[in-house]
Amino acid sequence: MTTSHEQNVRITKGRLSLEGILGLPAKPHGVVLFAHGSGSGRLSPRNNFVARYLQQNGLATLLLDLLTPDEAEDRHNVFDIDLLADRLLLAKAWLEQEPRTTGLGIGYFGASTGAGAALQAAARDPALIGAIVSRGGRPDLAEPYLASVTAPTLLIIGGNDEPVIEMNRAAYELLTCEKKLVIVPGATHLFEEPGTLEQVAEQASRWFQRYVQPGGVRAK
Repeated sequence: MTTSHEQNVRITKGRLSLEGILGLPAKPHGVVLFAHGSGSGRLSPRNNFVARYLQQNGLATLLLDLLTPDEAEDRHNVFDIDLLADRLLLAKAWLEQEPRTTGLGIGYFGASTGAGAALQAAARDPALIGAIVSRGGRPDLAEPYLASVTAPTLLIIGGNDEPVIEMNRAAYELLTCEKKLVIVPGATHLFEEPGTLEQVAEQASRWFQRYVQPGGVRAK
């Protein structure tokens, strides 16, 4: 395990300003950008739990509000996958230029609708993207882009999250990249059951450590 520290950051473009939390272990070998879903943001307790687990295993993390407070009040924006993917690409460009993360391979961790945004973003701009992990995600929302995703993709679903299981299985068939689908027994959509979120964090950490490499060189 390694120690890390977290710092508030702000990503801006024109009048747009997005708040984030950058978590940095001493010598990160990659950085994971979180795509929250369903109106969640940088303070999501579940994503913060996963982020700190990744930091302990040598990965930097960026938890980011993909929507401004005003935008988040409009529920339509939560399902605007094109908008969310645009914001992820803005954050990806920031990571590429930020001195503390430049030169690191990048992973996407998407939850709920954020998983669809992460897959679309990875298809639109695959450079430096080493891997993608979806937690209880909606990869089906990126259906037109799935066949173009090249980064190894891990889909993690709760065993009791029946509708989302079927959505993930359908999306899994459309993915042509290296891929894996994991069903966590007894877990519901939010992985609130004891021990289930720990399983998500461990699976995600293994996937990112395997595929996210310095300089964005993808492991074979």
